[in-house]
Amino acid sequence: MNKPDIFFLSHGGGPMPLLGDSSHKEMVACLKNVATKIRKPSAILIISAHWEENVATITSTLKPSLIYDYYGFPKAAYEITYPVKGEPALAQQVHKQLNKAGIKAKLDGNRGLDHGVFVPLKIMYPNADIPCVQLSLDRSLNAELHIQIGQALQALDYDNLLVIGSGFSFHNMKAFFAPESAEVLNLNKGFEQWLQNTCSNQNITEAARTELLNNWDKAPGARFCQPREEHLLPLHVCYGLANKACDESFNVTILNKLSSMYLWQG
Repeated sequence: MNKPDIFFLSHGGGPMPLLGDSSHKEMVACLKNVATKIRKPSAILIISAHWEENVATITSTLKPSLIYDYYGFPKAAYEITYPVKGEPALAQQVHKQLNKAGIKAKLDGNRGLDHGVFVPLKIMYPNADIPCVQLSLDRSLNAELHIQIGQALQALDYDNLLVIGSGFSFHNMKAFFAPESAEVLNLNKGFEQWLQNTCSNQNITEAARTELLNNWDKAPGARFCQPREEHLLPLHVCYGLANKACDESFNVTILNKLSSMYLWQG
């Protein structure tokens, strides 16, 4: 069994990457590039910032619907299709390993896939031919718990798996649409530099890296860039699974804000 490829991506604003929005060009190019760098997976497990539950919850349906969890966009945004299959066997394994690690978890046979799933996957794998399972965040938004969720996933026995954390390294909604200023740029840049160093620096021990990510809100610009951390925590799950510095990082500008993505190759 080979180790999974693991990818934290910044998924942009709602359906905008699929609607030809110019401020998402770098993001779209990056996702397409990463899809060519890694082997084509047999299945994808994806943790999206847009699903929170009281306990870690896993989609277990064979035919997931799409959830258009955004509003105010053109009609085309609600006609996007991505007829991907689910993978109940993988869902069962995820459920088993989380429970085995003492992390409460449940299966959900009804929930579909939100835009944090189908938007980036439609860019990376437009043929919708790779089965997909979605894992929720825990509503506590506890950083340490989400690293532990990733650690529990190390025991998955599934060959050629891709695990994706779908979030956004910058997610201050007001700042996306406010005038640019030197202060905003410095806060954005400060947090990105901290995040890049934390995820990429091979000289940091894993104990120290874990400590940094557990206390991410102490980083420069942290609470400006992430007023609420749901878009950062998919990264914690990815790191918990990888337990090492990333193999490659990517800098992209999305919606005129500095953001980043991180890849661990199996």
